[in-house]
Amino acid sequence: MQPSAAMREYLAEIYRLQEGSPTVSTTSLAERLNVSAPAVPRMLKRLKSAGYVKHVPYQGVELTERGRIEALKEIRRHRILEVFLVNIMGFSWDETHEHAEEMGKGLNDAISQRMAEMTQFPLRCPHGEPIPDELGHLPDLNDISIINLGVGYKGVVSRVRTDDPEKLRYFASLGLVPGASFEIVGRAPFNGPMRLKVNQEEVVLGINLTESLWVAPVN
Repeated sequence: MQPSAAMREYLAEIYRLQEGSPTVSTTSLAERLNVSAPAVPRMLKRLKSAGYVKHVPYQGVELTERGRIEALKEIRRHRILEVFLVNIMGFSWDETHEHAEEMGKGLNDAISQRMAEMTQFPLRCPHGEPIPDELGHLPDLNDISIINLGVGYKGVVSRVRTDDPEKLRYFASLGLVPGASFEIVGRAPFNGPMRLKVNQEEVVLGINLTESLWVAPVN
């Protein structure tokens, strides 16, 4: 059976949460989806019956391979919609996630494909996240959070991994957007603030910002 819009939303969120943890708890799902705690087990039961998730005793749930593919298809729709909102409708990158969350609930494959055509089949969303292909496959990535790097590293911003509008606006004001070149010129010990040179100017980022900034080496 094809998953409903609600099921697709759960699968995509489980996938996002699994990027930071092998399994996902009902509590974390309820918080991220802004639903009541009793609603989550009911949906997980449906997803398990359909073969999209499996339960890991005393830990939570994780996607099956079938569930992972459906999750990535939903993430594809979401990210294409974000590109459409920016490139065609003129929204800024800090506005797209919330609008895409609402509009995506009624988005089918035909409309998503037309949006992809109108935006020249984008490979990444406005925040730099890769867009899965139509079969739910992601390209290999060669980037890392800047928090793991030291002074002297030169690279380009590949992804800005936050949905927080205020943080996105701040990153944009510093010129730290996907494709921007930078150099780490200073770093305080114990995960202290980091100084970067961006467009010949120095900027300072605290740990709550550096963990969201993913970068790749200069080609």
